[in-house]
Amino acid sequence: MLQTQQEATILLSKLLKIPPLKALTLFKSSTKQGLQQTHQSFSIIIHQLISYNSLSNAQSLILQLLSCKITSPHFTVSSLLHHLTHTQFLNSTPLYEIIINAHVQSQLVEKALIFFNQMIDKGLVPSSNTFNSILSCLIKNESFEKGWLIFQESIGKEFLDMYSFGIVIKGCCEYGDLNGAFVALAKLKQMGWRPNAVIYTTVIDGCFKHGDARKAKELFSTMEIEGIMPNQYTHSVLLNGFFRQGLKTDGFELYEKMKLDGVFPDIYTYNSLINVYCSDGKVNKAFELFDEMRRNGVAYNVVTYNTLIRWLCQEKRVLEAEKLVDQMKWAGLHPNLITYNTLIDGYCSVGKVEKGLTLFNQIKSYGLTPTSITYNTLIASFARAGNPSKIVDFVREMEERGIYPSKVTYTILIDAFARSNDMEKALEVFSRMHKAGLIVDICTYGALIHGWCSQGNMKEASKLFLSMSEYHLEPNNVIYNMMIFGYCKEGSSYRALKLLKEMVENGMIPNGASYCLTIEVLCNDGKWKEAEVLVNGMMKFGLKPSVSSCDLIQKAKNVTA
Repeated sequence: MLQTQQEATILLSKLLKIPPLKALTLFKSSTKQGLQQTHQSFSIIIHQLISYNSLSNAQSLILQLLSCKITSPHFTVSSLLHHLTHTQFLNSTPLYEIIINAHVQSQLVEKALIFFNQMIDKGLVPSSNTFNSILSCLIKNESFEKGWLIFQESIGKEFLDMYSFGIVIKGCCEYGDLNGAFVALAKLKQMGWRPNAVIYTTVIDGCFKHGDARKAKELFSTMEIEGIMPNQYTHSVLLNGFFRQGLKTDGFELYEKMKLDGVFPDIYTYNSLINVYCSDGKVNKAFELFDEMRRNGVAYNVVTYNTLIRWLCQEKRVLEAEKLVDQMKWAGLHPNLITYNTLIDGYCSVGKVEKGLTLFNQIKSYGLTPTSITYNTLIASFARAGNPSKIVDFVREMEERGIYPSKVTYTILIDAFARSNDMEKALEVFSRMHKAGLIVDICTYGALIHGWCSQGNMKEASKLFLSMSEYHLEPNNVIYNMMIFGYCKEGSSYRALKLLKEMVENGMIPNGASYCLTIEVLCNDGKWKEAEVLVNGMMKFGLKPSVSSCDLIQKAKNVTA
């Protein structure tokens, strides 16, 4: 509908005469009908709503303007906002605040800052909420330095409050500026304010994230000295921090103190304790806590169950682990992919590959999508079972589902083909890995070198061994021992001895088998003196030479005599 000057005049007169909310309804309906709004009509409705203290409705209109849901050939967003902020009867704190908050909500924080500065220049005082919304948005949008600068410029201003300090302190901790967090905390105290438990907990958490448990403990003591009661979350942060940094004694002491102080552990505290007990091999102790949770009315979550299931599977107690999965379902919790991946791995690790496959099929029937971890677990299990055709099927299925084989997948395949003495296919997979842009690692090389050494093809094994440096990889003790085994197998005492010495020079200790095999080939070549040197070397590392190695040296001596 084309707008005429008469229609615009009629709308303006109606907006001025009717109550604000009715005026808003008229404004919206006229906009939907195609009437093009003007500076005057928008100014009147905003003024009406602000006067009626209907700030949320006024802000909603500004948001629609910013998102281009309200447009007109008579104005641009910039020209309209300029008109609003320079109209005498609208030039007020509420107007600026709805404009600023609408820009923050639209993630236009730089524009929000322009209006904020205009507001300050005009002597208008923003509310703490408006300032904090800008501060929070800057930090969340990774403009921490700008947020920190505005915060410092605002110290002493009446709109700065405790929450402002909380936002900045949290930002400092998240962006790695722990010193800044302590500066802000000190400034808070200088201003005569008393930090609350939330602020202290934030800094304590920041200390742990940056590996400074000592400062975290000091802050916790400061809280108690200042009479600030730590809340349940404070205790959880401390407990988790201690355990993450391996300070188990501190963690358990805190747990006992919590109980004495009447602070009941929450789900996060219990989950941390259960995980620590399990990692120490005290799974039964973890189950005692599991029972304690029930008695104290703390509801289990999926993490609680998954932690116990994982450690039961590691102890080969897969039947108990599966019972826990059933218990989860009875409790109304839904086992997730982590649950099933853990259980599949558990069954596969005890040789029950078919059971793992059954669970895999269950996942799909439940509408869950297997991940690369699920496939890798099964591929590795069928590789150990010597079933290469099933492995190929899994890889094909992965690709059909749009799951690209990872470096781990390729390495498992290479190892499977190498162990099946099919080096042609192993090298084919190695080539595909390169084409996929994946960087080979020490495990990939180890699988191929093992394959060639097992076949006695030391020429190819040596090529791979030497090519590792091209990828800036250093052979580990496993690869060295493989190569030594291969050279000993072909009777090359010189090359085996050279690698043995190289290992020691690089700070590695050859295993007993490498020593004994090298001693054997040296004795076969009549090099009993070099063999004796190796025996002495073994003993320095605390390895005891076998009786057969000593007999071989003696026989070699006798032959020479």
